[in-house]
Amino acid sequence: MARGKSGRVVIKIDPILKRNLYLALEKKQTTLKDWFLETAESFVEANLQSPPYRIEHVAENSTNAYSVKKDRE
Repeated sequence: MARGKSGRVVIKIDPILKRNLYLALEKKQTTLKDWFLETAESFVEANLQSPPYRIEHVAENSTNAYSVKKDRE
């Protein structure tokens, strides 16, 4: 899958999974974007906070821009 530099994430999933995901999100009264950002941020924090990586918040905007830096060894 290609990785561009924009703030967009595009994935292709099974249409049934997509429909069920939107039903579950509606039940929780949240959006796909909000769910994804919450889930992605938790995943990144859990997996990159220990050395040799650290997360730096580089911009406060709608895309929640973060930068991952490798600590010097």
